[in-house]
Amino acid sequence: MASEFSSRISGFYKKPVEERIKIIAERCGLTEEDVKVLKSDGGLSIDAADRMTENVVGSIAYPFSVAVNFRVNGNDYLVPMAGEEPSVVAAASNMARLMREGEGVVATATDPIMIGQVQILEIPDMDKAIETLEENKEKLLEVANELDPVLVKFGGGAKDIELRPMETAIGPMLIVHLIVDCRDAMGANAVNTMAEALAPTMAELTGGRSLLRIISNLADRRLVTVKCKVKSEDIGGEKAVDNIVAAWAFADADPYRAATHNKGIMNGIAAVALAFAQDHRAIEAGAHSYCVKDNQYRSMSKWGKDANGDLTGEMTLPMAVGLVGGATRSHPMAQIARKILGVDKAVELGEVMCAVGLAQNLGALRALTQEGIQQGHMRLHARNLVVMAGASADMIEKAVAELVDSGEIRFPKAQEIVKKLQG
Repeated sequence: MASEFSSRISGFYKKPVEERIKIIAERCGLTEEDVKVLKSDGGLSIDAADRMTENVVGSIAYPFSVAVNFRVNGNDYLVPMAGEEPSVVAAASNMARLMREGEGVVATATDPIMIGQVQILEIPDMDKAIETLEENKEKLLEVANELDPVLVKFGGGAKDIELRPMETAIGPMLIVHLIVDCRDAMGANAVNTMAEALAPTMAELTGGRSLLRIISNLADRRLVTVKCKVKSEDIGGEKAVDNIVAAWAFADADPYRAATHNKGIMNGIAAVALAFAQDHRAIEAGAHSYCVKDNQYRSMSKWGKDANGDLTGEMTLPMAVGLVGGATRSHPMAQIARKILGVDKAVELGEVMCAVGLAQNLGALRALTQEGIQQGHMRLHARNLVVMAGASADMIEKAVAELVDSGEIRFPKAQEIVKKLQG
């Protein structure tokens, strides 16, 4: 994004849909064709869907939203998010506003390294097998890199081989890790191709039998770290800071709390992943697996209080995302998402996604420790109900207020209120 670009849009959620589209189109340089796709039912034709997967009989659309106010490493971003759950986009946008000061969220990332695993069984001499593979490491890497010269051209490719002998329920086996720099690709196709090509040679060299050869979704070499600070007065004062830290400590100590705590983080990350047609299942699996690195399932995030009494947040997660290949290139909505976010590097997408997860987590912790999680949810649920009941654009807010005040947030009550307002 250009330095003069601002993601700060006050009252964006109050504007009619047409006006929101116009604002995004103007700020992000969307074409008339892009706008048509945004206004369509998901932007995916039945023919395009049929080319993406099997047994297609239709498609399903999720709401495609834009989270505002994000600043990461000094750059402003409007962040596309796709999902059906109320309050997710609102919470992310609201917390991003509190995180904007200075550089905003500070993000760093490691190289985009993925791991391919080759399983070798029935090895007659484990020590000799390891020694032989070590001796042939460079030749194996050369063979792997010959399979993807384009990846190598851009600085990626197979970089190393690591050997992991292990005891299992059926006896010893050798797991070979192929370490691959995937650059701007998620990497599954490249890594799987390399692992499958090397497996027969590895089996021959070790005298064993190769079985599985597949990428690992525990991408613990491909990490993004995000950090933020929120002023005490902006989050509700010293007591509010202490309560948020206490709520985080509960999640970090108790897997039962951590499961829901981390689900909230993934609400934000998965929504961005869906908007970009990423493999959100792989991202989720990697994130949850990474939380068990010290043999207990813990919080993905970490919250604390600095010397000034301000709230500090930090999170490190595997972020296996790509901007080349796959559905990211073929889905028209994913292409529009890329225009809106304005990124051309996978690592940048991963940094923004992680920042959204941290913001979403703060929104949930704030709600849980202050008004309770249901208040925001129920207001958005009330909005859905009055719209379903036929409220026109100019009466929605009044109808929502009356429905919430009634304490009876149900469809029949919404119908009653809308009918009364329609006069």
